[in-house]
Amino acid sequence: MPTPPDTLRPELDTLTTPVAWSDEEGAIVGCNAAFSRWLGVGARRLIGWPLAGLEGGEGRLADAMGRLDAADAPLRVRRSRLRYADGEECFADVWLSRRDDGGWLLEAHPVDEFPGDDPALLLPSALSASLKGLAHELRNPLAGLKGAAQLLSRRLDAETQGDSRELVAMIGSEVERLTALVDRLLTPAPPRPHAPLNIHAVLERVLRLAESDAGWAVRLVRDYDPSLPEFAGDSDRLMQAVWNLVRNAIEAGAANVTLRTRAEHAVRIADAVHPIALRLEIVDDGRGVPDELTERLFLPLVSGRAEGSGLGLALAQQVAREHRGSLAYRSRPGHTVFTLLLPMHVEDAP
Repeated sequence: MPTPPDTLRPELDTLTTPVAWSDEEGAIVGCNAAFSRWLGVGARRLIGWPLAGLEGGEGRLADAMGRLDAADAPLRVRRSRLRYADGEECFADVWLSRRDDGGWLLEAHPVDEFPGDDPALLLPSALSASLKGLAHELRNPLAGLKGAAQLLSRRLDAETQGDSRELVAMIGSEVERLTALVDRLLTPAPPRPHAPLNIHAVLERVLRLAESDAGWAVRLVRDYDPSLPEFAGDSDRLMQAVWNLVRNAIEAGAANVTLRTRAEHAVRIADAVHPIALRLEIVDDGRGVPDELTERLFLPLVSGRAEGSGLGLALAQQVAREHRGSLAYRSRPGHTVFTLLLPMHVEDAP
């Protein structure tokens, strides 16, 4: 005789992992407390709701349920967006398995955002060669820009306004940074030793660039936690990563871009748990990430704009990896958040 659904509840209610189960028709007959809390809806309201209906109109969950036989191993449905009726979307990797009574068991592993795939594992060698060719072609114009900036700097006299001198210095600094990036693409070298840095000093450099790039068209908001300590990192590489993210937000039509910093404790990044980590969020109200790019967003040369290079997010993710951190995102039209998590080993600071 099939196992009555309610007999599963005492065991599963002790779990912190959200779990729900359905009958052979696919209608939910029960869930544990973690599942109802996660979705933000009472367990009784979920009874009778189609399990596949939690995913809205995407159909990936329904397709997986249709392909899963009782003898099969659990099936993973990556990057699922689940919600009840018109409630808030919840993000998770989902595991499906068949129950003895012919129904389905759904186990959700929630995430705040969708992590990007590692481009180092997916980038074919031919594309790597193309990137090196592009870097080689960039060398000459960068050398010309560097020389022009140096000549312009020499012509500025002591009476020149401070803003003009600062802008010329910034041009030279950015050309140096781009030249170093090109050199790194052509002849990869071990990363520089990390040194103590103040993340807010890095962000102020980014905001100065954004103000010069966007002018008054974009409102830039600082939401900093001033109590954050210094930590060891590469300030130039972090500045490059954050600037790529901010520039993407501006180019996506954002009217408001917020840089938010917070400290998080006992954070798991990949397979390691860190006592404290920096959570840096770049929040914008632009068009959002197109659905067709969701699975490929962090791959080089993938861009939602005809004029885009598709390198910014891949480089930002590489910088996150260099700092043993992660880069993830969540997005809908009018609200996109890219989150950079970086371990903060404050003992490295002086």
